[in-house]
Amino acid sequence: MNRQTPEKLFGDLPTPCYIIDEAVLRHNGEILAGVIRRTGCKILLAQKAFSNYDFYPLLSEYLSGTEASGLYEAQLGKECMPGKEVHVFCGAYQETDFEQILACADHIVFNSPGQLKKYGKRAKEENRSIGLRINPECSTQEGHEIYDPCAPGSRLGVTRAAWDREMTPELVSMLDGIHFHTLCEQDADALEITLLAVEEKFGDILPRMQWLNMGGGHHITRKGYDITRLEKWITYAQKKWKLRVYLEPGEAAALNAGYLASRVLDVTENHGIQNAILDASAACHMPDVIEMPYLPPLYGAVSGTEGKYTYRLGGPTCLSGDVIGDYGFDHALTEGEVLLFGDMAIYTTCKNNTFNGMALPSIWKRTAGGKLELLREFGYEDFKIRLGRNIVRQTV
Repeated sequence: MNRQTPEKLFGDLPTPCYIIDEAVLRHNGEILAGVIRRTGCKILLAQKAFSNYDFYPLLSEYLSGTEASGLYEAQLGKECMPGKEVHVFCGAYQETDFEQILACADHIVFNSPGQLKKYGKRAKEENRSIGLRINPECSTQEGHEIYDPCAPGSRLGVTRAAWDREMTPELVSMLDGIHFHTLCEQDADALEITLLAVEEKFGDILPRMQWLNMGGGHHITRKGYDITRLEKWITYAQKKWKLRVYLEPGEAAALNAGYLASRVLDVTENHGIQNAILDASAACHMPDVIEMPYLPPLYGAVSGTEGKYTYRLGGPTCLSGDVIGDYGFDHALTEGEVLLFGDMAIYTTCKNNTFNGMALPSIWKRTAGGKLELLREFGYEDFKIRLGRNIVRQTV
């Protein structure tokens, strides 16, 4: 983004609203395409992080396909990125969905020997590529337990002990690939540690496979990410076990490609803390701020108590914990002022909600030339239609 203020850039837009930057998406796509070109691996878009399908044609110029976490994402990938691969992993598939999944997915990854036994034969009969998710029991994350699939007692992936206990020769013979996903917004050093753990526990299995999916969480497009190290370990796996490597990052595809514009509604004071209440909600519009938790970047501000003026920014809902965080400013905030949060393309539009009857922010595209185009706006109907039956659509 250029040096213009948020007010000048987005002051005419209704707030709160998301703005997705086409130029940044293309920049990220070029980085990911470079990894594909140099290593021969395949990279998929993990739709759980970014599923704004208006941008799928752009991303399809760079990526190998999509990764889905269930039926609807699989359908979306097939419909909106036609001709590309569709992979799906789910903790457990429902019988009512599985036939439709077979109709739109190329690769189907199971989470347990039980699910493989239940559905694997049907998938093989449809010539689908079959995989099983493993758990290398190697945690590399710190402070993000909610996103650590290798935490003790995790329901995700098959440990080596469970493999030895439950994987019969017949089940193993169904497999085309192995899948692991253990990272969360991490660098290639974490992948190196994890891959060596995978080799230690499952190295005897991998030579029998056609592919290895290293999952997501690779922060490949972040400034300073060690791409050379990533490519070294992709190449290592492909040469050693004679298989194809897949990666399925979500955040890397849309990192820093989105903004959330908001306005100050009011400023209050309590025990010396200045609270600025915004029309954007952490709980509703950027839920990862609370779940992760993390402090999103804010243009023109600094984190913590640095700066001449300090404010605790929060949403207008009744949830006392609907707090984005503390920021310092070089000026006093005023009612109606536009604030612009960065890195709001990932885990926002696909996770937001209407708690408290909060309106969903509209979605805009910022073209490579800087033009703003409305993609989607929401209203009362979008809140009401989720909650009852026989609803008569009306304009409010």
